[in-house]
Amino acid sequence: MDARSLRGLAHPLRMRILELLTLDGPDTATGLAHRLGENTGTVSWHLRQLADHAFIEEEIGRGTKRERWWRAVAASRRLNTTDFRDDPDARGPLSVYVHELVQQHFHQVAGYLAEDWGPQWRDAGTIAQWHDLTMTPDQLAAMNWELEQVVNRHRTAAGQSGPAAGAPAAPDAAAARPVIVQLQSFPRKPRPDRAAPSDATAERTGS
Repeated sequence: MDARSLRGLAHPLRMRILELLTLDGPDTATGLAHRLGENTGTVSWHLRQLADHAFIEEEIGRGTKRERWWRAVAASRRLNTTDFRDDPDARGPLSVYVHELVQQHFHQVAGYLAEDWGPQWRDAGTIAQWHDLTMTPDQLAAMNWELEQVVNRHRTAAGQSGPAAGAPAAPDAAAARPVIVQLQSFPRKPRPDRAAPSDATAERTGS
């Protein structure tokens, strides 16, 4: 995303609206307002802002002049935070965007844990953490790229060509459910009383 797109999206309510349209499909301002506990007029204004920045679009042929249906635009977006490092006008929107994105991920995980799933689905899901890795920046970037390819391979195997491609077309599609994949990998600073490992060593450290 460029700076203009970032500024157009970096608002808590706007990001929540886009999340609902992306995960649950098209809806109206009235429907979204009811789900979000917001005023319909406020939601309508934010929908227009999202549309102006091409994050959503009207679903033609559905609804009326007074009640328009909106859907998320099927697109894969990537935000490189280094693109805005030297742009003081983008720092505020970038901070809002990243904070809200982390909150969305947290609430999605918390919702999954709170929901009543049968043993088959409960055993299939996982929340995992590996903390005993020591990597260079290039190694971390390579690992993230490889994991992204794994997700893309499984998306293709399920008959989905993109982020918003609809229901899977696998032979057992009747048993399929929407799935969210969250990958959280990042470096951490060592405790001040512990020396950081040298870039030249292959020794692994853990906490």
